[in-house]
Amino acid sequence: MSLRHAILGLLARKPSTGYEIARMFDVSLRSAWHAGHSQIYPELARLEGGGLVEVVERGARGSKTYAPTDAGREELRRWLVEAEPDRSQRNEGAVRLFLNQLLSPEDRRRVFTRDLDHVEAEIATLRELHDQTDADEPFAAQIDLGLRINEVLAAWLREQAAR
Repeated sequence: MSLRHAILGLLARKPSTGYEIARMFDVSLRSAWHAGHSQIYPELARLEGGGLVEVVERGARGSKTYAPTDAGREELRRWLVEAEPDRSQRNEGAVRLFLNQLLSPEDRRRVFTRDLDHVEAEIATLRELHDQTDADEPFAAQIDLGLRINEVLAAWLREQAAR
């Protein structure tokens, strides 16, 4: 995934400061991508230098609110529509689930229970976000998708832990 395109997409959704973008990564994109301040601010500078975003407001303590330019919106559209996605992923949790069959039944159960606790916390966070999001919000469907995926994973983990 391209950090620059993720930032362009978040800014197309809502003009934001670097801090707000980091928060959106933590809340909205947490299961797909993590980006910290040390990655976001340099990328914003590159996007601004490339004419893809612009500062639309300056706030207290030098904060800047960014929004995509027309060129930035076109680049986001091009990436979403024309560029073939990189479907490869690095997912440590999935590798661990694959390899945990090498463990004793007791250790496997511990792993499944630990992972289930994590997934249930994700579900709670997504439900809270779902309850705070208007159904007409363009990203409400993605929150619903996240809930559904995590609910299926939780059911599978419960089955595995019970074996």
